[in-house]
Amino acid sequence: MTDRVLLVEDEASLARGVADYLRHAGYDVQHVARGDAAFDAVRTLQPDLIVLDIMLPARSGLDVLRDVREAGIAVPVLILTAKGDVVDRVRGLELGADDYVPKPFSLRELLARVRALLRRARQETRPAPDRLVLGEVTFDFRALTATGPTAAVLTSRDVLVLRILAARRGEIVTRLDIIEEACGLDSESTLRTVDNHVVALRRAIGDDPRRPRFLHTVRGEGYRLSLPEV
Repeated sequence: MTDRVLLVEDEASLARGVADYLRHAGYDVQHVARGDAAFDAVRTLQPDLIVLDIMLPARSGLDVLRDVREAGIAVPVLILTAKGDVVDRVRGLELGADDYVPKPFSLRELLARVRALLRRARQETRPAPDRLVLGEVTFDFRALTATGPTAAVLTSRDVLVLRILAARRGEIVTRLDIIEEACGLDSESTLRTVDNHVVALRRAIGDDPRRPRFLHTVRGEGYRLSLPEV
């Protein structure tokens, strides 16, 4: 199912660039240019995430955010603030924003934060199990350890990668998403690093990459963990 993003931004060129970039990344993006139209759009569209500018015509983004939270709507909100405007940033977080990006920003950073907020929202509703057994290996996701006759080849980072996949079991998880969650946005890890973690996991659990039972490669996209509901 495609995540729906509501973009509330009055600067036309910026809104067009953000919307096109997020659509290219696979999101369903709806755009509203005025603050006084934003709350009705939230109720009508029921977005999975809101990207909300603070400076809007007719009604400020902070007022919109207040309306959303007072209505009991728990959708993740990413606010766009002016560079160096600490007051709006702090006020937005106090009103219930989940994250912020100061202008000007890179589209890549914005996409990373959108992905992180959506991922966090999914994990809150469907957390990874505390414990998982694959093949002859038992994984403890709280301690990030693995035990079993073939577990010695695994590192805590290998187990963390499996925990990320387990939290989104049945879904395709991109390698970039895995890097961002396992290593952080500033990590120097590469996409090949993720592949190496998956190789180690497959070796430990005895999963044949040509006929996998658990760890499936989705060519050009990422990985998917298949297992019975736990």
